[in-house]
Amino acid sequence: MTFGKTKIAAAVLFPALIACAFAHASCPVNVVVVKGRVEHVPGSAKVHVQLVYANKLGGDSGEATLADTNFTIPVEFLTQSRRPKLIGGLGEKCNRRPKTVIVTLVGSDLPQEYDRVSLDLAKDFYKTDPTGYALKSEIVLKGPQ
Repeated sequence: MTFGKTKIAAAVLFPALIACAFAHASCPVNVVVVKGRVEHVPGSAKVHVQLVYANKLGGDSGEATLADTNFTIPVEFLTQSRRPKLIGGLGEKCNRRPKTVIVTLVGSDLPQEYDRVSLDLAKDFYKTDPTGYALKSEIVLKGPQ
């Protein structure tokens, strides 16, 4: 009879412990902010930002419809690179960073690409604070003339 109560207690407590472990993840969410302008803005154009990780894996992205020639697009990403091995988040790695940031000017009516810029996170961005990256200089995308 005692063994049965132990099994019930374990069945109730184990999922609660797992939920607590994931609820207390210690890896931050970082943000890459891309600023720039567009020369010769095509009608109803969008700027698309794609973060690319190791092994050419695409991931997080952001997009903005152009209201004028300037744009600012923040893209958030989770820095956790592997699941915790132990309860409470111990053993997790928080070193996931994009390698490349691809910025594309596209038409919103027809899926047409006008311009594309590929940026290296390590060379083209600087850390604004512990969780943020910003471009060292604004980029310029060119629409059709």
